[in-house]
Amino acid sequence: MTEHLTVVNHPLVQHKLTIMRDKETSTAGFRRLLKEISLLLAYEVTRELDMTTTRIETPMQPMDAPTLDGKKLALISILRAGNGLLDGILELIPAARVGFVGLYRDPETLKPVQYYCKVPDHLDERICIVVDPMLATGNSSVAAIDLLKQSGAKNLRFLCLLAAPEGVARMKEAHPDVPIVTASLDSHLNDHGYIVPGLGDAGDRMFGTK
Repeated sequence: MTEHLTVVNHPLVQHKLTIMRDKETSTAGFRRLLKEISLLLAYEVTRELDMTTTRIETPMQPMDAPTLDGKKLALISILRAGNGLLDGILELIPAARVGFVGLYRDPETLKPVQYYCKVPDHLDERICIVVDPMLATGNSSVAAIDLLKQSGAKNLRFLCLLAAPEGVARMKEAHPDVPIVTASLDSHLNDHGYIVPGLGDAGDRMFGTK
């Protein structure tokens, strides 16, 4: 993946995203749609995985067939909202290794505060896909990727549902080597650091909390 930002304009992605944005969509509906849309986004973020061949026998004859190369992918969820994307991707890539980075945003400074980090081993030999529904200020995403690089990760990608221009710019400045895949590049951030038009707080809408 060479472009820093990829917006997935697939009709199914855009249709599901519209329903998720609607404030009348229920918690159960939001959660189901997030899982469905994550499958479609995962298809895009894994488009250029390294391949090799393996010798198999079909019912007709032997053949050298394509298969994924290298160590299994690492999926890294930025807690807590990242888990909503994680569930769908794991259906597509059930053998992936999974890690978690716990960050919360200080409401005064909007800066990320770390409270948890547990990631798979050998990150330097794995493609790492970092997931978080919202790329808003970019501070949490940058902090999470800082941690992963300190843990040895070299080949990283960031997957989100919505992105704000401010977050994309912040990520590009801090981690220009990390491509971003999203369903939408929204207009801007409001004074509270929320994406506009956005869909509200993804974690609250997913888990039914306020």
